[in-house]
Amino acid sequence: MIVMANNKISALIVDDDSIIRKIHKTMLERLFNIEAETVKDGKEAVELCRSGANFDIIFMDREMPIMDGAEATKQLRAMGVKSTIVGITTRAGGEDREEFLAAGSNHCFEKPLDRAKVEVVLREHKKFTI
Repeated sequence: MIVMANNKISALIVDDDSIIRKIHKTMLERLFNIEAETVKDGKEAVELCRSGANFDIIFMDREMPIMDGAEATKQLRAMGVKSTIVGITTRAGGEDREEFLAAGSNHCFEKPLDRAKVEVVLREHKKFTI
């Protein structure tokens, strides 16, 4: 069981699919007490961070219109964003994974997120203890 050590952790869910956004947001809030915001593409994520928003973790979809997840991750890292970035894709085993990691992601998982995948990320985060 993961228990929060200090203050509440914040997450940004970036996905063009409104159902996936809702499922991931609900899971993060209910299972882990994480404050979660959502946006529908990489460009919105970059603009939100550029405007001063900060998140502990960013869950980034791979395939989105306007700006895909790998490009958004590159731009966020170039801006100095230090958040843990988790690539989320329908094909986590090959090219997508390599592209996300090369762009600066900390992890890459196959959709959908589940409790075990989120726990892998949270085990590394200083605001949580197991």
